[in-house]
This record gives sequence, structure tokens and C-alpha cells, in this order.
Amino acid sequence: MINWILQKFEKCYHHLTGTHFKIIFPILILIPLGLILISGWVLNQKVRNIAIENFNQQQLMLARHAAFQIKNSLEILKREITLLSLSPSIQYIEYPALIRRMENTFMSVRYEGVKEIEFIEAKKSKKYAVYEIGMSRVEKKVSDEEKNFLKWASNKENLGKILYTEIEKIGEGEKKKLIKKMVIPVYQISIDEAHPVATNQFSGVLIFKVDVSYLVKKIAENITSGKTGYAWVINNTGYFLYHPDQTFIGENAFEIRQKKASTFSFERINMIQKEKMLKGKEGTDWYISEWHKERRGLIKKLIAYTPIRVSENENNSIIWSIAVVAPVEEVEGTIKSIQIQQMIFHGVIIIIILSGGFLIIIFLMKWSDLLEKEVIKKTEELKRSEEKYKSLVENAEDIIFTVDKYGKIISINKFASQIFNCKEEEIVNHDISEIFQPDGERLRRMIDFIFETGESIEINNRIVVSDTEYWFSTKMGPLRDERGNIYAVLGISRDITEKKKMEEQIYYTEKLAALGTLAAGIAHEINNPLTIILGFSDLLIEKFPSNSKEYEILKIIEKQSLNAKRIVENLLTFVRTRKTREELVNINQSLETVLSIMGNTLFVNNIKVIKNFDENIPSILGNPEELEQVFFNIINNAKDAMKNGGILTITTKKINSWIEIAISDTGCGINPEYRQKIFDPFFTTKEPGQGTGLGLYVSYAIIKKHEGMITFETKTKEESSNPGTTFYIRLPIHKKINEERRNEKNFSSR
Repeated sequence: MINWILQKFEKCYHHLTGTHFKIIFPILILIPLGLILISGWVLNQKVRNIAIENFNQQQLMLARHAAFQIKNSLEILKREITLLSLSPSIQYIEYPALIRRMENTFMSVRYEGVKEIEFIEAKKSKKYAVYEIGMSRVEKKVSDEEKNFLKWASNKENLGKILYTEIEKIGEGEKKKLIKKMVIPVYQISIDEAHPVATNQFSGVLIFKVDVSYLVKKIAENITSGKTGYAWVINNTGYFLYHPDQTFIGENAFEIRQKKASTFSFERINMIQKEKMLKGKEGTDWYISEWHKERRGLIKKLIAYTPIRVSENENNSIIWSIAVVAPVEEVEGTIKSIQIQQMIFHGVIIIIILSGGFLIIIFLMKWSDLLEKEVIKKTEELKRSEEKYKSLVENAEDIIFTVDKYGKIISINKFASQIFNCKEEEIVNHDISEIFQPDGERLRRMIDFIFETGESIEINNRIVVSDTEYWFSTKMGPLRDERGNIYAVLGISRDITEKKKMEEQIYYTEKLAALGTLAAGIAHEINNPLTIILGFSDLLIEKFPSNSKEYEILKIIEKQSLNAKRIVENLLTFVRTRKTREELVNINQSLETVLSIMGNTLFVNNIKVIKNFDENIPSILGNPEELEQVFFNIINNAKDAMKNGGILTITTKKINSWIEIAISDTGCGINPEYRQKIFDPFFTTKEPGQGTGLGLYVSYAIIKKHEGMITFETKTKEESSNPGTTFYIRLPIHKKINEERRNEKNFSSR
């Protein structure tokens, strides 16, 4: 092969001498140089555009999350003002119970920016207001605006609707506030002991005065994109509800920028705001600004924006928009080092080509008489190069192999023998699907594809040898003969096991970090139904005497709801390790408590409960509320798995120095592909909006904190005629408890 190449080279030399050579050879050099420069520029632009697009998509995710949180806060206010309007003490103007009911609601909504709650009585034009905990006032004078609210609310067509006023700017500087009022009619449609029959008469109007700047700021100010990126929010009329620069808040977004930089044109950002953001659209874009925080000068910024739909009634549609922005140079800085390396690489190639071309010209023009000697010399160099190449292949820390069209391994290097723990001859001539387990069949299909199309492929594959798992990045491409026909496939597999583990660690680290950020939002989401339960419990408690059975039941509901609220508030305990409050816990009693709470739910869902409790099991040291939360989560999942009813079996027993709790259901079982993920944070198989994916993750964390273990066994309908799932929880019996039990036995024997 080498001799044939050298003979062809010599013939080309004799044909390309003189004028033809001087013209053709520079062209042959310039063409690849031009291709290298063009491909380098195109690749740089492609890498840059991809990086920018990925960064902007990340900003869009931040904007969506913030919009969700703001929308959630607004939904809380809608629910609270609606719930308050249904209170009999409000509808029938039962003073002072009216004030107490308003104060209870104020305690729930003040953290959402509500500064004052007002109720205006229709008949007497009398105003009742709560503006701080324990602070209220009653006024007989009503403003013209409030009279208009009464007129609007008295129209029965507006029953159940909420009126949003325009935002009012109050104060200047850091004390500046943006107040928006929520108005809802109040009719006498509820009943209580004093009013067993609803009159349906117009009673008045409820008003929430909301500090919009506070509501938006508490979410938007925590958003950071890159190193210096930030978020801002505008309302449907183009006024800033939030901006890191305090002077922008409450100002027109189209005017305040121009005041700050009168000679600069903000045409592009104004177009984005007017044509997209104010019309409730979502997307990504860029614009040029004259500053970024403290920096001045022309700065190109990336922007991602998404709408916040406050209300979408036919006559009262309000849409805000949140934007996340960051300088594009932050993205370009991350790829700058890659581009520099690529430029150096291209520069080296160009230098090599130019140098080689120059040397070849000198060689052919001035030293033609030494061609034969040079050919011999080059032949020896090529032989040495071939030996060097062979040495590099054999000593490379990659699996290098060749495979024929039938999937048989033709050759393989020494490193592969070390990985597979066998000799080269034990691998050669064997089918690749047998050697590269468990993804051998996948590689075999890729080889067939290469022989059919002639294209190269890169995939990630696993190799398991003696229960040891490796991950490889495998690049495969065709090997062609002199006629261009594919005679084999060359594969190079690089060990990426550590990289894969690192990616998994980074993945879970990011999810756990996100858990801290999302904890507040999750707490809000769970607190919504709890607040409603507490509110209605409060209403019902007022209707029954303290010595009645109904009063006792309602007090139990109130106690358990407050307990659930405390559990939600302690959600961050499972993100940050805290010292557990320990006391003696009777496991059977804790299970009975959970079953009593869920008894009605299980009965409604046609689920029979079988209890196999060992009454002689000792108590353990732990936090009873946290353990009850674990039992609640698992039993609730079992209930969801038995949609058409079934049997829930709970067993407790002592095994050596452990207490074991087994919770079994006759549900559908857990699919094999989900079994390795059920304890992962945010993993759920439920429909969107029906599960957070935190139940089993939180349960796993609680059991770990108690130095226990949690495992499960499951079978689906395809695997068994008796499908279902059993969760096993083991908790250690503390040495101190064992000693106390032995002392009790010794004392009784005396």
C-alpha cells in the first residue's frame, strides 16, 4: 500500500512540473485553507447561537416559575375574599364578630401584600376596616369611589364577580407603594343559627387593598440569571410593577427609559413590550440597552418573557408580564475559551498546511534530483509512523475495535482485553452483541445502519462485566477500501463512567437546590385547602355549643388541620438537616390516629382496612408527627392505587431490635420502569396537578432521620394474578427502651 502511494506521488510530480505546477499547487493549498476558515467561522456561529438559545430558554423557565408563583398569590387573594364574602357575620353585619372574621382573614393574606380589608354596609353607608392585627376602625363616611363600588355591587349580575381597580401609586422613593383594590359584592346568601333562611338581600361590598409592589417584589427580586441578570414586571397598561431600580417602579416603561437616556433609541424593547408582552404572549428575544445595573454603554441583552393572567373576564381582562434579562456577553464569555481553542487549532492546521506546502514547493523545485532518496526516507518514516500508530492504539485508554458486516469483531486493542478481563483471541471473531453486553444488540443495529448508509454514529452505551457497570461514549464510522466500498466499521469507545456519575450527582443536586426555592410555593399550594378547611371549621364551630358532639368533632378537624399546616411549614426540614424532637412513640397508636383521620376517605373509596397489630411491641424514640406523616403518605398512595376499592392491610411486629410496619394494598402495582425512581424528589405517576412527587421522598427522608429503613415489594397485573404493593418500614428499638422494659419485667417478677 505504501509503495503504491509513493509511485502515484512520483508520477504526479513528473506531470505537475513547470508552469502547471506553479498554478495548480497554490490552488490546491488555498482551497482547503478556505474551507477550514469558513467551517471554523460557521461552527463558531452555530455554537454561539446554540449557547444563547439555551441560556434564553433557561431564562424563560425562570420567568414561567415566577409567573406561576405570582399567579398563585393572586389566586390565594381571590379565594380569601370570596370565602370572606360568604361569612354570615359579614353578610348579616354581626358586629363585633364581623371584625373578628375580617382579622382572621387579614392574618392569612397580609403576607400576600394586603394592607387593609374594608366592608362597606349598603344600608347605612357605614365602613368597617381592619388594617393591622388587632387594629380596626368604623367610619360613617364613605368616599365617592366607594359609593361607586356599592352601585356596581348592587347589580345582581355582578354577584360572585371580582372587580379589579387600576393601580394607584402612593408615596415616593423607597416608600413608594402600588395599591390595587379587589372588590366583591356581599349578599345575604349564607345561613347560621340567627338566620336559618337566607334573605338574598344586598348587604354591601368587601374590598382588599393590595400592595402590588410588595406582592410582586417578594418573588421577582429573588430571580437571578447568570451573574448579573434580573427580572422586572409590567402591568397591562405598561407601568413597572417591579424593577431592581426603585425609580422605575410605578412609572411608564415606555417613558422612564427615555428619561434616563434621552439620546438613545429604545425602539426594539418598546416593540417587544407593546407587540408581545402587553398582548399576553410568551417568548424570547434580544434588545440593545444603554445601561445594565451600574454599567453604562451599549449592551446587548437577552430577554425571556411570559404573561401573568390576573383576570380574563369579558369586560375586565387584566394581563401582566414578567421578563428576565441578562447581558449576552455573559453567555459569550462561557464559550470564549472554546472558540479560542478552536482558533488555535485552526491556526495550527493552517500553519501546517502552509509550511508543508512551502516545503513541498522547495522540495519539488530545487531538490528534484533527490526524489528517490527522499521517497526511501519517507517510506521508512511511514513505517515508523505505522509502528507508532499501532503502539498508540494498543496503549490507548479507549476501546478501539473493528467489526465486519456480519457483526463479528475483527480486531480489538489491549485496553479492551483489560476491560472485559479476557484475552484478545477470546474476543476476536465473536459477535459484538455477545461481548458488549447489555447494549450489544443496539451496537449491532448501528453497525447495520452504517453499512447501509455510510454515515458515522455516536452513542452512549453500557458494558457490564462481573456485575461492574461501565458507561462508554462510542463513535463508529465506516472503513472504506480503494474503491470506496465499506469493508468494516471502526469503533472507539471512551470511558465516561465517572462523567456519567458526576452528571447524575449534578442532576440530583440541582433538583434538591430547586426544592429549597420551590418549598415556599409548595407550602402555599398545600396551605390553600388547609386555610379553607380552617375557615369553614371556624364558621361551623360558632354554630354549636361547646358541650355538643358536633363541637368536639369540629375541634378535632381544626386540630388536625393545624397539625398539617405545621407539617407544611416544616417542609424545609427535609432540605436542611435539623435536630429531630424525640419522644416515646407508640407505633400502633400513631397508626390508629392516621386511620381515624382517613377513615371516612377510605370508606368512601370502598376500601376495607385489616389491622394486624402486635399489642406487645415496645415504643420507640422519634417524632410522632413526622412518623404519622409517613404513614399518611403511604396509605394515601395505597388509596389512589385502589381506584375501584380493595383491601388495605397494616401489620406491626417486633423483629430482633427492630419494629416493622407493613402496609399492603391490592392495587395495580408499580410498573418496573418506575420502581427505581419512586423515592426521587418530584417523581410522580399521577396526573398533572394531582401530585407533587414529594410524598415518598419526604417519607424516605423522615425514616432515614429516625435511623430506619423503608423498602417495598410490588407486582403488577402482568406479573401476578394478585397484584399490589407492600411498603416495609423498619425503625430501631432504642437501647434505653429495651433496658426499661427489662427492668419492668424484673420488677414485676419480684
